Amino acid sequence: MTLVLASASAVRLSLLKGAGLSVVAKPAAIDEAAIKAAARAEAADVADTALLLAEMKARRVARAAPAALVIGADQILVQGGEWFDKPADLAAAAKQLRRLAGVWHELVTAVVCWRGDAVLWRHVARPRLRMRPLSDAALAAYLAAEGERVLSSVGAYRLEGPGIQLFEAIDGEYFSILGLPLLPLLGFLRQHFGCEWLSATTGEETSLPPP
Repeated sequence: MTLVLASASAVRLSLLKGAGLSVVAKPAAIDEAAIKAAARAEAADVADTALLLAEMKARRVARAAPAALVIGADQILVQGGEWFDKPADLAAAAKQLRRLAGVWHELVTAVVCWRGDAVLWRHVARPRLRMRPLSDAALAAYLAAEGERVLSSVGAYRLEGPGIQLFEAIDGEYFSILGLPLLPLLGFLRQHFGCEWLSATTGEETSLPPP
């Protein structure tokens, strides 16, 4: 069975491949901004919205690959009841980082596994992070070091890079912060394939001998 990641995220793909899985990336074309706007207008729960986005991505890709197991994921940053999107440019990134500095925020991270015409599994993680207070000089130094790479992150930071210097406290699974609840996902895949070890060959699995 082919494993397909319905995402353009290089980080998510790297996490799956780093775990020893063979995965094909096929980004899903959905209007995320419109879906989020509708959800906000209807006062929808943020976790339900993240799950909806993850499911829509997986379902869209599954239409073209009905035999594949498709992994969809989405992440929404929440602070003070406000939902944040990826910044459009470095000026927007600086504004967002100033808003997050010195306070806690939450990364609502959803993952869905879809095959054929049905959801097989869904999960939501909600790690919390506290960014330290930032001077204008520190903020400028960070953005100069990272440049437009920050525009690919909903938080305008890359925790796996120099962005770790922005933080003073983290509560939650590291992989979920990066955009994919990897440990629960691997647990589901082992259960789904009925094995103790997922092979490096796409969609195949091998069982370990008993101890």
